[in-house]
Formats: sequence, structure tokens, C-alpha cells
Amino acid sequence: MSTASKSEILALVDMVSYQDAAVVSRQITKAEAGNVTLFAFDKDQGLSEHTAPFDALVHILEGEAQVTLSGKPFDLKTGDAIIMPANEPHALKAVQRFKMLLTMIRA
Repeated sequence: MSTASKSEILALVDMVSYQDAAVVSRQITKAEAGNVTLFAFDKDQGLSEHTAPFDALVHILEGEAQVTLSGKPFDLKTGDAIIMPANEPHALKAVQRFKMLLTMIRA
């Protein structure tokens, strides 16, 4: 999908839709300094453990997720956010359907 237009109000939670048994993503903006992407996870869906070379901020827009950072689980709900440090293993799982905004900052 294309990125969002600049200088407009974005209803983030409405910009990505759930799909049964799937993880859906939509890139909002991308630049050399980083990118911002929306995700919608159906219940019990997730991303397996992996690492990324940059810090990332996960902001839960609705629902409930478990984010695991270096083996330690964190339970997040609507409105919560967590920083995933660069090069640390992390994974995400939908406790309930959830939508999140991922902001990745390139160092």
C-alpha cells in the first residue's frame, strides 16, 4: 500500500483492518531516518523472535499484545507503548486482536 499523504489528520486505528488468521501491515511513511508502519494482528497471530538493527517504538492502538524482549514478556493493552532496543531479540503475539503503530528509528 502507498504511504499516507503529508499534512493530513490520520485516524490511525481505522487505517488498517483485521483479517482472519493473519497479520496485516500498512506503511504510513518512510524516510532515510526511519519508518512508521501500522499493523493489525488477529487473535493468536504474531511475529516470531527476531532482531532489528534499529530501536523501535511499539504503541498499542487497540487490543492486547504480549511483547517479549530478550526472553522477558511484557503485557500491553490499548494506549501502552514499549521501546524494543536495537539488536535485542523480540517477538509479538496477539493475546486478543490488536493494532499497533511501529516507529523504527535508524541510528
